[in-house]
Amino acid sequence: MIDLSVVILTHNEEIHLHRALKSISRIAKRVFIIDSGSTDASCEIARTHGAIVLKHGFINYAQQFQWGIENAQIDTEWVMRLDADEIIEDDLAQELLNRVPGLAPDVVGINLDRKHIFMDRWVRHGGRFPLRLLRIWRHGKGRIEDRWMDEHMVVWGGRTVNFSGGFADHNLNDLTFFTHKHNKYATREAIDALNQKLGLFSRDEALSTESASWQASFKRWGKENVYNRLPFTISSTLYFLWRYIFQLGFLDGRSGLVYHFLQGYWYRFLVGAKIMELERAIVHLTDKQEILAELSRLTGHDLLASGVKGKSS
Repeated sequence: MIDLSVVILTHNEEIHLHRALKSISRIAKRVFIIDSGSTDASCEIARTHGAIVLKHGFINYAQQFQWGIENAQIDTEWVMRLDADEIIEDDLAQELLNRVPGLAPDVVGINLDRKHIFMDRWVRHGGRFPLRLLRIWRHGKGRIEDRWMDEHMVVWGGRTVNFSGGFADHNLNDLTFFTHKHNKYATREAIDALNQKLGLFSRDEALSTESASWQASFKRWGKENVYNRLPFTISSTLYFLWRYIFQLGFLDGRSGLVYHFLQGYWYRFLVGAKIMELERAIVHLTDKQEILAELSRLTGHDLLASGVKGKSS
């Protein structure tokens, strides 16, 4: 095993958790489950695999994960962020076993190339592979961004390297779950976009090519400096056409069309529509506290108390 602790957030993840824990059984010295009140067998499954279960009330993804890495009594050299519906495949596990112990002292983070499995098929095109994400870092050299959506791990004090083994996001729930989840994400992303536009509270700007992957940093820059400045009726359409035609999303077949349309058009259009709805609701307000109070009422999130916070599970 590697001198590695893995931190996983759970809330009713029994459909995924055994698979995730089995995938890291060869590499993880410690596994910490940060559970936010599961009513299924998630905690029992975790304990069966020898994981340490900590319970903490859920506010948002960023706060929950940061609480986990600060309170899990991590004593290993390396830490990994893993979602319950993600899998470390055998070739990546072997790559980690072979390479991590010999990494130079100035390496503080490891980027992994994640692939997305949708309707049991790998989405290979449309710019969806590889998604290069920083998921492993030296203990004490990383944290999670404090943002409403699209929060990334960031590191300091050294450089990052890339591993290319299999790392898969494979959610086993149905389309109803998928669309419900993205509807919630759209509300959070609308809040983040409004904050960018109106400066309602501080924004975590730690993501950079040095603190995470170049790809993640470039995509963040493009979204905030180009995409968000266009009318959403235009930007969402152009984004879908870019993904589906120019990035060859059509090669992913019929299930790929479902994915690219829902995630690359419907979701982006929904974010824009929610921004429009919220802007219309606060257009008559000038006081920042009144704006935050009204947005809190409309979105169901306490923006006055929570400030820059992250996504829900």
